[in-house]
Amino acid sequence: MTENTDPNFGNVDPRMLGAVVAASDVDAWFQREVLPLEPALMQYLQHNWRNKSDIADLRQDIYVQVFEAALQAIPASPKPFLFTTARNLLIRKMRREQIVSIEAVSDVEALESAADAPGPERTTIARDELRKLQSILDQMPPRSREAFMLQQIDGLSRKEIALRMGINDKTVKGYLQTAGQVLADLLFGDPADLRRKA
Repeated sequence: MTENTDPNFGNVDPRMLGAVVAASDVDAWFQREVLPLEPALMQYLQHNWRNKSDIADLRQDIYVQVFEAALQAIPASPKPFLFTTARNLLIRKMRREQIVSIEAVSDVEALESAADAPGPERTTIARDELRKLQSILDQMPPRSREAFMLQQIDGLSRKEIALRMGINDKTVKGYLQTAGQVLADLLFGDPADLRRKA
Protein backbone atom coordinates (compact mmCIF):
# COMPACT_ATOMS: atom_id res chain seq x y z
CA MET A 1 0.00 0.00 0.00
CA THR A 2 1.24 3.45 -0.85
CA GLU A 3 -0.15 6.55 0.68
CA ASN A 4 -1.96 9.00 -1.60
CA THR A 5 -0.57 12.45 -0.88
CA ASP A 6 -3.47 14.34 -2.42
CA PRO A 7 -5.90 14.86 0.50
CA ASN A 8 -8.78 15.63 -1.82
CA PHE A 9 -8.09 12.64 -4.07
CA GLY A 10 -8.41 14.90 -7.11
CA ASN A 11 -12.22 14.98 -6.85
CA VAL A 12 -13.43 18.36 -5.64
CA ASP A 13 -16.83 19.87 -6.26
CA PRO A 14 -15.94 22.70 -8.72
CA ARG A 15 -18.39 25.07 -6.99
CA MET A 16 -16.34 24.83 -3.79
CA LEU A 17 -12.88 25.64 -5.20
CA GLY A 18 -11.16 28.75 -3.93
CA ALA A 19 -13.47 29.27 -0.97
CA VAL A 20 -13.67 27.88 2.51
CA VAL A 21 -16.89 25.92 2.82
CA ALA A 22 -19.40 26.84 5.52
CA ALA A 23 -19.50 24.38 8.42
CA SER A 24 -23.28 23.95 8.02
CA ASP A 25 -22.81 22.95 4.35
CA VAL A 26 -20.09 20.47 5.32
CA ASP A 27 -22.27 19.10 8.12
CA ALA A 28 -25.18 18.53 5.74
CA TRP A 29 -22.87 16.97 3.12
CA PHE A 30 -21.27 14.74 5.76
CA GLN A 31 -24.62 13.42 7.00
CA ARG A 32 -25.96 12.95 3.49
CA GLU A 33 -22.88 11.48 1.75
CA VAL A 34 -20.42 10.08 4.32
CA LEU A 35 -22.43 8.62 7.19
CA PRO A 36 -24.37 6.21 4.92
CA LEU A 37 -20.96 4.70 3.99
CA GLU A 38 -20.27 3.73 7.62
CA PRO A 39 -21.14 -0.01 7.29
CA ALA A 40 -18.73 -0.37 4.35
CA LEU A 41 -16.08 1.65 6.22
CA MET A 42 -16.42 -0.53 9.31
CA GLN A 43 -16.12 -3.68 7.21
CA TYR A 44 -12.99 -2.24 5.56
CA LEU A 45 -11.43 -1.40 8.93
CA GLN A 46 -12.25 -4.81 10.44
CA HIS A 47 -10.70 -6.51 7.44
CA ASN A 48 -7.53 -4.39 7.40
CA TRP A 49 -6.74 -3.72 11.08
CA ARG A 50 -5.66 -6.52 13.42
CA ASN A 51 -6.56 -4.88 16.75
CA LYS A 52 -10.36 -4.82 16.76
CA SER A 53 -10.51 -2.61 19.87
CA ASP A 54 -8.99 0.28 17.83
CA ILE A 55 -11.67 0.28 15.14
CA ALA A 56 -14.10 2.76 16.73
CA ASP A 57 -11.24 5.22 17.34
CA LEU A 58 -9.96 4.75 13.80
CA ARG A 59 -13.44 5.48 12.42
CA GLN A 60 -13.58 8.71 14.44
CA ASP A 61 -10.11 9.78 13.28
CA ILE A 62 -11.14 9.16 9.66
CA TYR A 63 -14.34 11.15 10.10
CA VAL A 64 -12.41 14.07 11.62
CA GLN A 65 -9.93 14.09 8.71
CA VAL A 66 -12.71 13.89 6.11
CA PHE A 67 -14.72 16.64 7.79
CA GLU A 68 -11.69 18.95 8.15
CA ALA A 69 -10.70 18.40 4.51
CA ALA A 70 -14.30 19.12 3.42
CA LEU A 71 -14.14 22.47 5.23
CA GLN A 72 -11.53 23.46 2.63
CA ALA A 73 -13.26 21.84 -0.37
CA ILE A 74 -16.06 19.27 -0.50
CA PRO A 75 -14.96 16.22 -2.50
CA ALA A 76 -17.13 15.47 -5.53
CA SER A 77 -16.73 11.71 -4.95
CA PRO A 78 -17.16 11.05 -1.23
CA LYS A 79 -16.76 7.27 -1.27
CA PRO A 80 -13.28 7.15 -2.90
CA PHE A 81 -12.24 10.10 -0.75
CA LEU A 82 -13.41 8.38 2.46
CA PHE A 83 -11.65 5.09 1.66
CA THR A 84 -8.44 6.80 0.55
CA THR A 85 -8.41 8.72 3.82
CA ALA A 86 -8.98 5.45 5.73
CA ARG A 87 -6.20 3.67 3.85
CA ASN A 88 -3.74 6.53 4.41
CA LEU A 89 -4.55 6.63 8.12
CA LEU A 90 -3.95 2.87 8.45
CA ILE A 91 -0.64 3.18 6.61
CA ARG A 92 0.54 5.97 8.92
CA LYS A 93 -0.51 3.99 12.03
CA MET A 94 1.31 0.86 10.78
CA ARG A 95 4.47 2.85 10.13
CA ARG A 96 4.27 4.43 13.58
CA GLU A 97 3.89 1.01 15.23
CA GLN A 98 7.03 -0.27 13.52
CA ILE A 99 9.16 2.48 15.08
CA VAL A 100 10.24 1.59 18.62
CA SER A 101 10.72 4.60 20.82
CA ILE A 102 13.84 4.62 23.00
CA GLU A 103 11.61 5.21 26.04
CA ALA A 104 9.88 1.90 25.30
CA VAL A 105 13.10 0.05 26.12
CA SER A 106 13.64 0.32 29.85
CA ASP A 107 16.76 -1.83 29.96
CA VAL A 108 19.52 -0.56 27.66
CA GLU A 109 21.48 -3.78 28.17
CA ALA A 110 18.54 -5.74 26.76
CA LEU A 111 18.63 -3.50 23.69
CA GLU A 112 22.38 -4.04 23.28
CA SER A 113 22.08 -7.81 23.67
CA ALA A 114 19.31 -7.86 21.06
CA ALA A 115 21.57 -5.94 18.67
CA ASP A 116 24.43 -8.37 19.34
CA ALA A 117 22.28 -11.46 18.80
CA PRO A 118 23.42 -13.36 15.71
CA GLY A 119 21.25 -13.05 12.66
CA PRO A 120 19.88 -16.03 10.75
CA GLU A 121 22.85 -16.05 8.37
CA ARG A 122 25.41 -16.21 11.20
CA THR A 123 23.38 -18.92 12.93
CA THR A 124 23.28 -21.03 9.76
CA ILE A 125 27.03 -20.64 9.21
CA ALA A 126 27.74 -21.59 12.83
CA ARG A 127 25.56 -24.72 12.54
CA ASP A 128 27.38 -25.73 9.34
CA GLU A 129 30.73 -25.29 11.08
CA LEU A 130 29.55 -27.40 14.03
CA ARG A 131 28.40 -30.16 11.67
CA LYS A 132 31.78 -30.07 9.93
CA LEU A 133 33.62 -30.24 13.26
CA GLN A 134 31.44 -33.16 14.40
CA SER A 135 32.21 -34.96 11.14
CA ILE A 136 35.95 -34.43 11.72
CA LEU A 137 35.70 -35.66 15.32
CA ASP A 138 33.78 -38.74 14.16
CA GLN A 139 36.65 -39.66 11.83
CA MET A 140 39.28 -39.56 14.59
CA PRO A 141 40.22 -42.77 16.39
CA PRO A 142 38.27 -42.89 19.70
CA ARG A 143 41.24 -42.46 22.07
CA SER A 144 42.74 -39.66 19.94
CA ARG A 145 39.34 -37.95 19.84
CA GLU A 146 39.05 -38.22 23.64
CA ALA A 147 42.54 -36.71 24.19
CA PHE A 148 41.83 -33.96 21.63
CA MET A 149 38.52 -33.00 23.28
CA LEU A 150 40.05 -32.99 26.76
CA GLN A 151 42.72 -30.61 25.52
CA GLN A 152 40.69 -28.36 23.22
CA ILE A 153 37.30 -28.30 24.95
CA ASP A 154 38.13 -28.91 28.60
CA GLY A 155 41.46 -27.04 28.43
CA LEU A 156 43.45 -29.77 30.20
CA SER A 157 47.23 -30.05 29.98
CA ARG A 158 48.90 -33.23 28.68
CA LYS A 159 49.67 -34.28 32.27
CA GLU A 160 46.04 -33.80 33.29
CA ILE A 161 44.85 -35.72 30.21
CA ALA A 162 47.24 -38.56 31.09
CA LEU A 163 45.84 -38.72 34.63
CA ARG A 164 42.22 -38.58 33.41
CA MET A 165 42.74 -41.26 30.74
CA GLY A 166 44.99 -43.45 32.94
CA ILE A 167 47.91 -43.40 30.46
CA ASN A 168 51.38 -41.85 30.35
CA ASP A 169 52.28 -38.46 28.95
CA LYS A 170 54.05 -39.90 25.89
CA THR A 171 50.94 -41.81 24.84
CA VAL A 172 48.85 -38.65 25.22
CA LYS A 173 51.32 -36.85 22.95
CA GLY A 174 50.89 -39.57 20.31
CA TYR A 175 47.07 -39.38 20.52
CA LEU A 176 47.16 -35.61 20.16
CA GLN A 177 49.50 -35.88 17.16
CA THR A 178 47.15 -38.38 15.52
CA ALA A 179 44.16 -36.11 16.18
CA GLY A 180 46.09 -33.14 14.76
CA GLN A 181 47.05 -35.15 11.67
CA VAL A 182 43.42 -36.22 11.05
CA LEU A 183 42.30 -32.62 11.50
CA ALA A 184 44.97 -31.31 9.09
CA ASP A 185 44.26 -33.99 6.50
CA LEU A 186 40.53 -33.34 6.56
CA LEU A 187 40.91 -29.58 6.41
CA PHE A 188 43.87 -29.26 4.04
CA GLY A 189 44.79 -32.64 2.58
CA ASP A 190 43.51 -35.66 0.77
CA PRO A 191 41.18 -37.74 2.99
CA ALA A 192 42.63 -40.92 1.46
CA ASP A 193 45.96 -40.24 3.24
CA LEU A 194 44.50 -40.51 6.73
CA ARG A 195 46.58 -42.42 9.23
CA ARG A 196 44.43 -43.91 11.94
CA LYS A 197 46.15 -44.95 15.10
CA ALA A 198 44.46 -46.25 18.21
